Amino acid sequence: MITDIHTHYVPRGWPELGWPGAPRLRIESEREATILVNDRNFRKIQDDCWNADVRLAAMDRDGVDRQVVSPTPVFFAYDRPAAEAVRVAKIFNDLALEICDGDRLIPFCQVPLQDPDLACAELDRSIAAGHRGVEIGNHVGDRDLDDAGIVQFLQHCAERGVPVFVHPWDMPGGPRVERWMAQWLVGMPAETHLSILALILGGVFDRVPETLRICFAHGGGSFAFWLGRFENAWHRRDDLVGVSERPPSAYLGRFAVDTVVFDERALRLLVDTIGEDHVMLGSDYPYPLGESPVGALVRKAGFLSDEARAKLLGGNAGAFLG
Repeated sequence: MITDIHTHYVPRGWPELGWPGAPRLRIESEREATILVNDRNFRKIQDDCWNADVRLAAMDRDGVDRQVVSPTPVFFAYDRPAAEAVRVAKIFNDLALEICDGDRLIPFCQVPLQDPDLACAELDRSIAAGHRGVEIGNHVGDRDLDDAGIVQFLQHCAERGVPVFVHPWDMPGGPRVERWMAQWLVGMPAETHLSILALILGGVFDRVPETLRICFAHGGGSFAFWLGRFENAWHRRDDLVGVSERPPSAYLGRFAVDTVVFDERALRLLVDTIGEDHVMLGSDYPYPLGESPVGALVRKAGFLSDEARAKLLGGNAGAFLG
């Protein structure tokens, strides 16, 4: 059962969200549209974002049996008052169920993460309605994943057996990173591994039960490459580095990452560092920086045994999804 755990959707329109500059969609044809944020072009998209038939045809072409379909992070609304973010989450979560009408498209919801009680309530509502998991951003303003409210939400997910997919978003701006798509090429990997550090060095894995199933997008950023540096710092500067009970390497196995790294050498490092039981096929479909054809890297990787390849292509996702 080949399962792509990292894809996104955008509905073909939604009600007004209620504040100036809120995300909206400009429909340009039956197949094309543009997301606008603050009344400026944010991203051009096509009907593979909302048309299940187009999506399923692409899956058939690439030999993918199932997709986890998550929100596009620009709609998280973490910077809005919590009551507004709840309304936004309900709109998009309900629209996602219309797109993911069938066994092959597995919807993940979004929640107002800035308010843990409301986030837990919307998670429960969405799971009851048919969602199978939740996608969260990797931070809420200056609050990282070791923030007490976010930890409360993660504990709730662990208790409910709901898988969590963490996606980077809201990367820092400025002249140095607004060229060459550097926010995506540098900012996203940095944001992702910073949040893994927050779970480890912030002591979250010491407080949240091992039933938490959590996966990080984009190969976990640069975490695998710099694990030795984090480990060295934990031992040599324990007065400054984190409050975790154990060194960073002791928490390998507590989280998973996807395969969106595009290079066999990087994939080998992921498998060697994170473990073949904790790496899952992802593509970032349908966006232009995603992998196409989906799964090509894993299928062609010469260092993988047949057993390991099967785990990455679907076996691990089965365990993650429960």
